[in-house]
Amino acid sequence: MHDQPRYEPFESSSLFADGRAARPIPQGTVARGQLRADPAYYQGKSATGEPVEVFPVEITRDLLERGRERYDIYCSPCHDRTGSGTGMIVRRGYPQPTSFHIDRLREAPPGYFFNAISSGFGVMPGYAVQVPVADRWAIVAYVRALQASQYTSIDDVDPVKRRLLEADTEGVDE
Repeated sequence: MHDQPRYEPFESSSLFADGRAARPIPQGTVARGQLRADPAYYQGKSATGEPVEVFPVEITRDLLERGRERYDIYCSPCHDRTGSGTGMIVRRGYPQPTSFHIDRLREAPPGYFFNAISSGFGVMPGYAVQVPVADRWAIVAYVRALQASQYTSIDDVDPVKRRLLEADTEGVDE
């Protein structure tokens, strides 16, 4: 078994007309685990090619925590931890990205952010190679949480939870 006849990578072969031992991948072949049949999840786009308006994943606490962790690693150097666009790299001369808190981006669908992370936007490079699909959706969910954190008032909180919050803050000096 140790000494079997076989072709080494890039070795020539007289067996095939093109002289190559390595065979081309047949058209239409998909590697195991790489089908990517759901464009909403894998591309952030609907069947018409528009950015998806609804998250293709369930938004959970775990997803948001993962999104925060990934955002802090990949996004905060430029966008900073609040999403205002004044990260450390920007303070050292890199072009400032647009704040996530402007109306245009607060109204943008989740698929818009997914595509920007995947393909890049302006001077921002694409992160599809570094950040897996699930983590890109986690980052998008966390960006939405950052946006909500800047434009939410106490009136937006459920009345039962608001009473709990108010009870927790009683006696705290402002």
